[in-house]
Amino acid sequence: MGMNNNGKEENGYSMRDSDYSKDKIDCSGEKSSYSKGNSDYSNVQIGVDYYPEHWDESLWEEDMQLMKETGVRVVRVAEFAWSRLEPAEGKFDFAWLDRAIDLLHSYDMQVVIGTPTATPPRWLTTGYPDVLPIFADGQIYHPGVRGHRCYNSGSLRMYGTRIVEKLARHYSGHPAVIGWQTDNEFGMIDCHCDACNMAFRSWVQDKYGSLERVNAEWGTVVWSGEYSDWKELTVPYGGSKFQNPSLLLDFQRFQWDAVVKFQQTQLEVLRAVCPGHFVTHNFHSYPQRLDMYAVGADLDVASFDYYPNTSPDKQATTPYSGALSLDVTRGIKRSNFWIMEQLSGPPGCWMPMWRTPHPGFIRAYAWQSIARGADTVVHFRWRSAIAGAEQYWHGLIDHSNVPGRRFTEFAQLCREVNQLSGKLKGTVLKAEAAILHSHEQKAALDIQPQAEGFDYYENIKLIHRALTKLGIGCDVIRAGEPLDGYKLVIAPSLYLLGEELAGQLEDFAIAGGTLILTNRTGVKNMDNVCVMQPLPGLLSRAAGVWVHEYDPVGGDAHVIRDQESDTFACSQWCDLLTPVTAEPIAWYNDDFYAGTPAITVNRFGKGEVYYLGTHAEERYWSGLLGSLASAHGLHRFAGLPEGVQASVRSGENGSFLFLLNLSRTEQAVPLDRDYRCAFSAEARSGLLLLAPYGVEILELEG
Repeated sequence: MGMNNNGKEENGYSMRDSDYSKDKIDCSGEKSSYSKGNSDYSNVQIGVDYYPEHWDESLWEEDMQLMKETGVRVVRVAEFAWSRLEPAEGKFDFAWLDRAIDLLHSYDMQVVIGTPTATPPRWLTTGYPDVLPIFADGQIYHPGVRGHRCYNSGSLRMYGTRIVEKLARHYSGHPAVIGWQTDNEFGMIDCHCDACNMAFRSWVQDKYGSLERVNAEWGTVVWSGEYSDWKELTVPYGGSKFQNPSLLLDFQRFQWDAVVKFQQTQLEVLRAVCPGHFVTHNFHSYPQRLDMYAVGADLDVASFDYYPNTSPDKQATTPYSGALSLDVTRGIKRSNFWIMEQLSGPPGCWMPMWRTPHPGFIRAYAWQSIARGADTVVHFRWRSAIAGAEQYWHGLIDHSNVPGRRFTEFAQLCREVNQLSGKLKGTVLKAEAAILHSHEQKAALDIQPQAEGFDYYENIKLIHRALTKLGIGCDVIRAGEPLDGYKLVIAPSLYLLGEELAGQLEDFAIAGGTLILTNRTGVKNMDNVCVMQPLPGLLSRAAGVWVHEYDPVGGDAHVIRDQESDTFACSQWCDLLTPVTAEPIAWYNDDFYAGTPAITVNRFGKGEVYYLGTHAEERYWSGLLGSLASAHGLHRFAGLPEGVQASVRSGENGSFLFLLNLSRTEQAVPLDRDYRCAFSAEARSGLLLLAPYGVEILELEG
């Protein structure tokens, strides 16, 4: 933009004296003295989400003073504030945000700024309607909620990049600003607009090169779907789930790439203008159709928005599904992460309000986040909104503006985290077991459901829950990631299987690892086309077994029996197995295939490969995983009662055992050795009593 004689940009943006980029960083992106290395995004600390634009300015200092007194260390701002930052096209107003961030800085708080592209303002959507997504049925995703932006919109790319660059240049040198959050909660939109249609066609051309190859790889001859001209190849209009499954899977992959490219336009600006700041994104709501690994690849740290269910009816499952969500987040970058939104009160917005958090719930679940690798936990939100759709997505302080029980609990959490922050800084989790996770597997299995109740992510939940109850630490990582350091790898339903992954898993077992495969492995190639070979396809040699028939039993009750004649329920799927080099260890106990092997183990190289042809109940998984932990020396914390979880974070300052009672009843935990309490330095040994939602953090004695 050019400058006029008054020192203002011609688009109306004032280069005020308080522009913090002045004398801090030049346009070449040269680093100031403030770098990622000392930006403190790895500190263990508590923060809050705060929306100064929602509140009368007379409340700001009172709020920030209370934040300071409470022990808050970091605040996220502005991710939904585009209409206040740019109230009209080319007319920018950062003065209000300047005052808010200056005030936060005066109270020694650090700031993360959210880029506001998740909520394009009405001047943009009205003047440039290509910003708005179009659904498969032709309906327009109108403004009024959020996320109303097509990732392939040229207008959004242009104006979104501009507002990000303005913010970056303005705050690059502000001493309070340490990082940025891109957009907010990226997700799949399934946009079918003209821009997406043309972009998808180009994406397919780049991937396959010719229509002949597209027709061959997708098998378009079925139902006379062959393409004879590139103009015929479009996004899957109409949204029918009966369309070509290869087309539908590639359309999802195309959307993943579109989100990555959209984010990259922001990352390029932020990295050039603010090289001393870290960049993150807040993932949400697992299972996620979006490929989080692709989006997370270019980030400095991953973040997650964590809302554990407060219902008493969910207390048997919430602690474990939450633990999986946290482990999945840690696996995005295979490193510690942030929680950018942590539950602070009963959520309610698009659904009836949940129950209010039970006493101790907020504190215990924040510590669960830290125990499983979160360095910073930011609570949503400081105060419940008095206007807008999220009025009843409660914050730490209710609409009355009178701090109550939940806030008192939050203050206790802040004191405890600040007390241990120095000790915990730099500590990480180290697991000897891993579950392989894949968005491609989930996408393909969702496109063509295999049987009633067969759910890729829910099946992973069961396996992870069994490991967590056994006290076995587990990473959840992207299929194809290096497997160095793991003794046990579980690879559920590798429905799509290529030679590279199959070879990696074979090598892992040959070198001495224990590999567990499950049914629906090796069914298709990576183009979502069935392979013409006995299952489990490319892993048949490693498994030492082939599937001579299968029965999609769905919800019908079936039974297996093991070598000790114990019986276990199974469901969803029954592979009827013919061992080649494998040894059966469980058999079906009913139906016409009673006596047929259901589960096998194959000695393969120095290791072993288990194949589970059915979906066995959790009790079977617990027995199998417990025996493998003993046989292969996996570290575990044994004797955990229901609802109690154990995690270990280790670093230069020592090792810290987190014991969390995420239930509403007192629990007794047998300690395996002498410890000292990290809070009080008092000795702990023998039987440890944990109150409902009790938290204990222990250091090794000596």
